[in-house]
Amino acid sequence: MAKKTWAPFPHPDRAFDYDGTKLAKAWSTLHAGDQEPFPDEKHVAALIRKNPKLGKDAAAISAALQDAWRAFHRGDFQEAHDSGVALKALGASVAIKAGGIHATYLVDDAAAKTTRYESLALLADEAIAALPDEANSYYRRAFALGRLSQTISIGKALAQGLAGKVRDALDATLEIAPKHAEAHTALGVYHAEIVAKVGGMLAKLTYGANANDAEKHLKQALKLTPDSPIAWIEFGNALLLLHGDKREDDVAEAYDKAAKLKPHDAMEALDAAWAKAQLE
Repeated sequence: MAKKTWAPFPHPDRAFDYDGTKLAKAWSTLHAGDQEPFPDEKHVAALIRKNPKLGKDAAAISAALQDAWRAFHRGDFQEAHDSGVALKALGASVAIKAGGIHATYLVDDAAAKTTRYESLALLADEAIAALPDEANSYYRRAFALGRLSQTISIGKALAQGLAGKVRDALDATLEIAPKHAEAHTALGVYHAEIVAKVGGMLAKLTYGANANDAEKHLKQALKLTPDSPIAWIEFGNALLLLHGDKREDDVAEAYDKAAKLKPHDAMEALDAAWAKAQLE
């Protein structure tokens, strides 16, 4: 394992350690938002049968994947990322999520964020090529490119065609997994950011984006995962983009709900802490 150089997770909590069988028992709660399949030996073996180039020892790969996810949930983001990268396409999902969440909250330098998201987008491309039937192959690409677009400004992202790539990846995600709450959240944010940037008419005509669809997808995410801090945060962010001060009370209420939710892992702890900071 490479020497740890990433900024550490600042809110360690023993409750986020899912050792042994705890991970499987908590999996449906931990992954309600992204619909990630539990990487047991049966699931990994099925993926290997579809693409034998991914490996041979399903048991060993399964154990390594579970350990990578344990690292993610307890906040050892670099370990989770590096372990996922070592597993190539099979580990891309955990690598991208770990690298992306860490960059979002614990990397301050804008150029470093951009570089990180670019590298994660390449991992997602590899996952799509190797695992085209997995919803999160596409969702992680949308996640990486969406975060990348935010580091270079929405205007520049639109000029580079990133918006269309994000939309295509999210559409592909929801075609495979219609109840993928994080994809609904991301698609809602997609609509809201474009409407806020170019205006309602141009957004609809050029990008197929509109405020009604933004709120529809964000509310669907809240319906699917009412206990998810990020679903409430992004709902508030979208209201701010679309309505500004006119909905500031609703924005504050959304952040307040996110801040008060009990986090189940390191990611949710970072989400809730961000929401709390907005209210101070």
